[in-house]
Amino acid sequence: MTFNDIKWSPSEKKVARSAFDAALQAALAEIMAELKKRASAATTPSDMWEIEDYLQRQRRKIDQMFDYRYSQLILVFASLIREGYLEQNRLAGLSEDKLEMIRSFLAYHARA
Repeated sequence: MTFNDIKWSPSEKKVARSAFDAALQAALAEIMAELKKRASAATTPSDMWEIEDYLQRQRRKIDQMFDYRYSQLILVFASLIREGYLEQNRLAGLSEDKLEMIRSFLAYHARA
């Protein structure tokens, strides 16, 4: 079975969307807090450009980490849990097979 073969029921899609959106908001809130901190501490033009660099790096990170294709969600959710943006309990309602795949990826990365 490949990730493309995984079927998502309508109720699972709702759970997935809710969990994904909550994780995205958590990640963006973290970036916003850091941006405010850096901006308030900025005193030179160089500081301003460092903030721009920071935002560009964070944008790339967000774009890479948050991929809402059903074929990718198992890996995305495992990554978001590992990064601290998502609690596993937000995935309640997904099938046990999907939850087990997510736990397997988490266990693998914990050993690596």
